[in-house]
Amino acid sequence: MDVIAKENLTGVLLALVSSGFIGASFIIKKKGLKKAGATSGVRAGVGGYSYLSEPLWWFGMITMIVGEVANFVAYAFAPAVLVTPLGALSIIVSAILAHFLLNEKLHAQGVVGCVMCIAGSVVVVIHAPEEHPINSVLQLWNMATQPGFLFYVASVIVLVFILVFLYAPQYGNSNVLVFTGICSLMGSLSVMSVKALGTALKLTFEGKNQLLYSETWFFTFVVAICVITQMNYLNKALDTFNTAIVSPIYYVMFTSLTILASVIMFKDWADQNAGNVISEICGFIVVLSGTILLHTTKDFERSSSFKGGYASSINSGGYAPLSPTLATRLYNGSSEFTTHDEEDAMLADQISLQRQG
Repeated sequence: MDVIAKENLTGVLLALVSSGFIGASFIIKKKGLKKAGATSGVRAGVGGYSYLSEPLWWFGMITMIVGEVANFVAYAFAPAVLVTPLGALSIIVSAILAHFLLNEKLHAQGVVGCVMCIAGSVVVVIHAPEEHPINSVLQLWNMATQPGFLFYVASVIVLVFILVFLYAPQYGNSNVLVFTGICSLMGSLSVMSVKALGTALKLTFEGKNQLLYSETWFFTFVVAICVITQMNYLNKALDTFNTAIVSPIYYVMFTSLTILASVIMFKDWADQNAGNVISEICGFIVVLSGTILLHTTKDFERSSSFKGGYASSINSGGYAPLSPTLATRLYNGSSEFTTHDEEDAMLADQISLQRQG
């Protein structure tokens, strides 16, 4: 196995580990929330903070951080078109663990969604392009300043400005695509910058110091700006619309734009034949369909258990995560939704700004 193939395999394994840790972390955090709420009598969903003194909740947070670090490193080894779609596997981990540990039933339609996510991910991995060898951050800079990618960046900036200053004030509170569009567009740039930064750090640890180059710090600056913007508008989306609506829309838009940006900047498909490219796209569509199916199933279960004005109170928002992750994290929630407000908070906490990435 050559060096490039080994790095691709390393990236895949790190992405799988990341999905496992992140998927498990939300189950652990949820159990911690329930335990803290039962002890103090004030749940997180109604303003309680007793979970901060609950060791189980902190264990869940540490698990999530480990998963995000693994995800960050994965981008240094494998193409974004390979790493990003694998983030959907965290949904399966959460759904299966919730079924056994939280008594949240995974019905037939949900099982089909899980199988679709797994099958689509396998197709993506089999047909994914190999990572191009990169020896310096200057090489990444040349990729980022090529005309095609500069046009993409300029288009993103123009669209974001239009959405922020023209559409958000008038339509932000009535059209979910406005806030999620801003998050997704900025997210695609953040993933490219995270990949560049991760690669620079990997080369530095290998003895080729990239911290001496101003380009490394520029990528760091872009990551910070993009992540802050994502957090701001993702919180707005979650505070305005039902999480079950935001989640699948954001996942589809963010992942699609990230793959598009990666294909333009890194030319991931340049050395592949049409068959492999078509197979990757089909695999990606299957993953997206499985993800949406899982959310549709859960949304149906919840709507069937809504009582009176409670549904409208949830649809009006009321919760925005303090620190959303850098990747889309979708969760197959609970049939006990009407009795546990903190579960909506957990759903919101699991939406990524992706996957760094």
